[in-house]
Amino acid sequence: MLVTFRTPAYADITMFGDVALALIESMGHSPSVPGALAAEDVPEALQRLRQAVEAKGGVVLPTVPDDDSRSREEGVSLAHRALPLMKLLEAAAEAEAYVMWDR
Repeated sequence: MLVTFRTPAYADITMFGDVALALIESMGHSPSVPGALAAEDVPEALQRLRQAVEAKGGVVLPTVPDDDSRSREEGVSLAHRALPLMKLLEAAAEAEAYVMWDR
């Protein structure tokens, strides 16, 4: 599953479902798709996501398995996975715009 985050203030961001759900939960929302944040709730969601990244940003999330010979220990940290969503939330907060996500 892929999840796409949308706001009128920024380009769409698409993520793998498991990562997106973890980040949605870190923002203080129930991890469900579809979902949305009202414009007035975006700054608080951004703050919660930042706090989660500070607390566990170094956690490495596994890569999506594929047929090449990459090591299973390779992965991308939560902090790196969260960065595009944080940028989207920052833009939405600045523009006082809503954020929504769907499949």
